[in-house]
Amino acid sequence: MAYTHFKDNFWNSDLTSTAGYDIITHHLNDGRRTCKEVEDFMRARASIEDKYAKDLLGLSRKVFGHNEMNTLKRSLDMFKLQIEHVGQTHLQLAQMMRDEAKKQEEFRERQKDVRKKIDYQMDSLHKQKVAQFKRTLESKKTYEQKCRDKEEADQNVNRNATNTKNIEKLHTKALQAKQNADEADRVYLQNVTALAKITDDWLKEHVSACEVFETQAKERINTLRNTVWTHVNQLSQQCVTSDELYEEVRKSLELCDIKEDIEYFIHLRRTGDKPPAPVLYENFYNIDRLSNSAQPAKSPLPISSLELLFAIVWIADDVIYSTLNEPGYSFVQF
Repeated sequence: MAYTHFKDNFWNSDLTSTAGYDIITHHLNDGRRTCKEVEDFMRARASIEDKYAKDLLGLSRKVFGHNEMNTLKRSLDMFKLQIEHVGQTHLQLAQMMRDEAKKQEEFRERQKDVRKKIDYQMDSLHKQKVAQFKRTLESKKTYEQKCRDKEEADQNVNRNATNTKNIEKLHTKALQAKQNADEADRVYLQNVTALAKITDDWLKEHVSACEVFETQAKERINTLRNTVWTHVNQLSQQCVTSDELYEEVRKSLELCDIKEDIEYFIHLRRTGDKPPAPVLYENFYNIDRLSNSAQPAKSPLPISSLELLFAIVWIADDVIYSTLNEPGYSFVQF
């Protein structure tokens, strides 16, 4: 299919109409709004990215895992460090988005300045063309009327050719009518020529404006496409960069050794390898204890739970305590 252009497709048979030009400018205004919407989107997206980055940086500075040690501590420190780096990359991404939004704004303003100049020139030529067209129509009406007046005067002369009394007067009117018609013809021709000149200037300006506007439309489409393309590339690159930073965390976690950390903790904080000795029962009235009270204290021998039972011996009104391992023991003795 042949490539079509603005300059070949936005004409109108009405000389005073601006329908074709208005359609083009309306399309460009819509495109300008789209540029502003994309620009606003980029700024909003940058604000989101900026807030996310600052939240990440704040999160990376929170203290956690400071009581850990050895390989796990190194892994947690690496994790916090890489989260901080991810936050920094998101700050950079936010700035790149703001830069793209600024480029969109500058592009939009450049096109706006060019448009203003063309619109001013086209509006001026259009007003001149319409005004001259009206003058031409009015001069045409005058010219036609003067021509009819001249024909009527000539007919009066012919009809009254034998009337010598009024013939001179009729000749004078006919001559005046001819002069008026000639003057009207001159003015009419002058206005037509002027209209043709203004119309030619307007046609050239219209073609030039169409070419400029078509170029602007192409540039706008290309710019918006490249802006969005660049934006998603930045997001993809951010994912790649973040994954590379997270890979450092994964590498550190691979070096986190559970057995090594346990052994490291034991070696650093160990208090001993022997548990405390059991607390043994010692009977205050034990014969061996009484006989050996003057001797140096010895470690008591272990006894069973059964040996902890008391035996109560009743002799008269007195109570005597004894242990089960005494000779001649019975539970109760009367």
